[in-house]
Amino acid sequence: MLLAYQYTDTTNTAFAATATQPSLMSVPDRTASLDLLALSLVPGLGPKLTALLLQHFGSAGQVRRASREQLQAVPKIGPKLAHSFYEALQRIDLRAELEQIAMHGIRLIPLDHEEYPAALRQITDAPPLLYCRGQFLAQDEQAIAFVGSRECTAYGRRMTERLVRGMVEAGYTIVSGLARGIDGVAHQAALAAGGRTIAVLAGGLSRIYPPEHTDLAERIVRQGVIMTETPMTVAPQPGMFPARNRLITGLAKGVVLIEAGAKSGALISADHAAEQGREVFALPGNVDSEASAGTNRLLRQGARLVRDADDILEDLQGLRPQRVTPATTKPQPSSMASSPSRPLPPTLPLTETPSASPPPPTPPVVAISTLSAAQRRIWEVLTEPKHADVITRETGLSSAEEVLRELMQLEMKKHLRRLPGNVYERRSG
Repeated sequence: MLLAYQYTDTTNTAFAATATQPSLMSVPDRTASLDLLALSLVPGLGPKLTALLLQHFGSAGQVRRASREQLQAVPKIGPKLAHSFYEALQRIDLRAELEQIAMHGIRLIPLDHEEYPAALRQITDAPPLLYCRGQFLAQDEQAIAFVGSRECTAYGRRMTERLVRGMVEAGYTIVSGLARGIDGVAHQAALAAGGRTIAVLAGGLSRIYPPEHTDLAERIVRQGVIMTETPMTVAPQPGMFPARNRLITGLAKGVVLIEAGAKSGALISADHAAEQGREVFALPGNVDSEASAGTNRLLRQGARLVRDADDILEDLQGLRPQRVTPATTKPQPSSMASSPSRPLPPTLPLTETPSASPPPPTPPVVAISTLSAAQRRIWEVLTEPKHADVITRETGLSSAEEVLRELMQLEMKKHLRRLPGNVYERRSG
């Protein structure tokens, strides 16, 4: 159910679509897609309640045709919500929304469509419908998010450019929020490096916010995607940005925080990342700089310290740094550190053969008394690497969200390591 529209009058705004889009009439499942669009226009009907209604009624069309009594029979929807939703569904006129979608060349991607980002689909409150310009590619599944202060310093700008360039060279798509400051720098650096980038907006796509990033948004469309979950003409409000941040982290394998003040909204992204089982990285700053007060606090709480792109790649790719003994291992040139084809150093005594079994790894030492009850249960079941879903099942904890929070804490304490595929293992000593 992928909707795309063609509209000939592109003189309305500077952000009107320039590429020809397929006609709506050529799209299969048109009615089902329009029903889902109608649900997205109902005030107060967010992703979780939408999912609840779809599960109960079976389709968006059945939800639209439901009576007040039928809506009220859905768990967690009482008389007040049932009345509000019913009245809103009766009044909805899709015509104005469809005109805006056509004018701006927007594509609607439902949750069950193959182009819907797989990582985003996995979060508990995934949007049922995405408004997009640009194309998602398979390579975008390997993404890293950058967020930070809108009033960044020269240091924050310089380090963002350096980190983004390194991640693009490693094949990562850069995700951010198109805001002033670090977000804009991250998008621009990705484009300058020839990489892909995804911009997630809080408001509708009929008017880009902030307006000075309208040209940047057009450039992003050519090398990535701009997207939102918000209907076309809805202006961004302060309360919408935290919800937007969950999409930024949901699209990525991890989030890098650059220069967040003590009360910066960017810190909300760290909370979302922890709940979603994503890595949290932070750039250290001057201890007397208010611009870095939030990121420095995150580092004290266990976020991964970032000096360069290699620090991020090491954690995201589950690399295990080789442990060497200076007395028996010759130092290797730093330029060869990442070469898989270099010869092994002569660490074995002449009396041993290369096939001799290596010594067992040092068992991890963890002060169990410092762990919470939930963390101890997780530690006890991790006798071998296990997927987060298996850990949830074997520990019997109340929810997957609780397990992901505790896994994040154990990871920040350096007790666990997160491997590709949402698999966790104990760190060796």
